[in-house]
Amino acid sequence: MARSPNFLLVFSDQHRYCDMGCAGNPDVITPNMDELAQEGTHFTHTISNIPLCVPARGCIMTGKHPLSHKAVSNDLPLPLSERGIAQVFKEAGYQTGYIGKWHLGGMPRDKFMTAEMRFGFDYWAGWNCHHNYFDAQYHDSDGNRIAIDGYEPDLQTDLAIQYCREHADEPFCLYLSWGPPHNPYEQVPVQYQVMYDPGRLTLRPNAEGANRDDLAGYYAHITALDANLGRLMKALEELGMAEDTILVYTSDHGDMLSSQGEVRKERPWEESIRVPFLIRWPGTVPAGVSRDTLLSIVDFAPTFLSLCGLPIPADVQGLDLSEAIRGQTIDEPNSVLLEIPLPGGEGFGGGIREWRGVRTRRHTYARFQDGAGWVLYDNLADPYQRYNRIADPAYQSIRDELEAELRGWLRRIGDRFLPGLDHIRELGLAELWNISEQRFGGNHPRWA
Repeated sequence: MARSPNFLLVFSDQHRYCDMGCAGNPDVITPNMDELAQEGTHFTHTISNIPLCVPARGCIMTGKHPLSHKAVSNDLPLPLSERGIAQVFKEAGYQTGYIGKWHLGGMPRDKFMTAEMRFGFDYWAGWNCHHNYFDAQYHDSDGNRIAIDGYEPDLQTDLAIQYCREHADEPFCLYLSWGPPHNPYEQVPVQYQVMYDPGRLTLRPNAEGANRDDLAGYYAHITALDANLGRLMKALEELGMAEDTILVYTSDHGDMLSSQGEVRKERPWEESIRVPFLIRWPGTVPAGVSRDTLLSIVDFAPTFLSLCGLPIPADVQGLDLSEAIRGQTIDEPNSVLLEIPLPGGEGFGGGIREWRGVRTRRHTYARFQDGAGWVLYDNLADPYQRYNRIADPAYQSIRDELEAELRGWLRRIGDRFLPGLDHIRELGLAELWNISEQRFGGNHPRWA
C-alpha cells in the first residue's frame, strides 16, 4: 500500500504574482521559486477571492467564502464552530503543524492560540499577528513566549526543517506562514537590501510615481524568502522526502505598491488579487508546466485534501481542482468571485467601500454595494489595466455578461451583498466587531 504523501504549504503575506522571475519580472531575484516552477506546475491565474489578511486566511483554512466562515474582516476570529483543513488531515492519521503568522484568533493580536483555536494543528510555533521582523516572538505549543534572534523567516524555516526531520517516518501536514513581504519593507537583512538599487528598478507602467525604496525593500523580502524556500527544498532532498512531499508556495493576497496610484490591498486590480502558486509532487504533478486554470484560495482546501485522498467536508464551497493539478483536462472554471464584504481599517482609510466582482481568464469586473459600476478591464488587451471600460458603450454587452456571472456567484453562496455592517449584525458579530474596531481609533465605521 502506497504511503500517504506529506503536505507542506509555504505561504507568505502580501506577495503579488508579478514579482517572481518565473512570472516575467527580471528585476526580482527568485532562483528557488523559479526552480520550483520548473520542477512542478506553475498556476499563472491564481486569485485571492478576498485580498485582505484575515478573511483570506479563513478561506485557505476552510474552503469557504468569508460570509460563510464569518471572519469577514481583519481582527475578527475564525469561529470555533468551523472545521479547518488540518482537522481532516489529523483525523486521517497525519501529524499536523503550524509555524508563523496566524491572524485568525481575533483580538488581542498577541493572544495565545490554545489547542481548540488551532483547528487541528497540533505542533505550534506561531503568533496571532505582528509584523516586526527583527523584534519577533512566537508561542510554542504550551503557550511559552520565545524570542526570535534575527530575521523572523529564517528561524521559522529552521523550525520547519526540524519538523520535517522529526517526522520523516510518518505523513505530516505542515503549514509555514511567513510575514513578509508585507510591509514594513525596510525590515529585511542588509545582505538582501544591497541587492536592489531603488534607482535602477523598472516600475510597472501603471505605477508612475511609485516609492522606489518601498519596492526595493519588497523585492529584498521576496529574495530573502526565496533563499529560505531554497533551504527547505534542499532539506527535503537531503532527508529523502522530496518524492513523497507535496510542496506548495503561494500567498494570501498581493500588494498594490502604487499601481493605479494605490497602496496595499483590498482592491480588485491584479496587483492586489493575483498571487503565486507553485506546486511540486514528483511523479504526479507535471514538471515544467504553466497552466492558466483559474484557481482561487477558496479552492485550496478541497483541492489539497483531494490530492491526498482525503474526504472533503460537505459544507466546503471551493472547487476540487486536483485533476488540473495532476495535469488532466477538466471542465475549466468560468470565473472566480472577488469580494470585500467589509473593508479593513487600512482600506476604509483609503476610501474603499464594500464591493463584489469576478475575474475571468480575460476580464476583471467589480461594482459597489449600491450597484455603481467600478472597474471593467480586458486583461488580454490591457494587461496593466490602464483603460477602465466600465462606462464604455462598446463594452456594455460584456459588462452585462459579467454582471450575470457575478449574480450567479452571489446566488450560489447565499451572499445578499448588504452593507458591511448589516452583514456584521446578521452574523451576530457586533460585539466582536466593536472590539476589533477599537484598534483603529474610530477610523472605521461604527454603529449608527
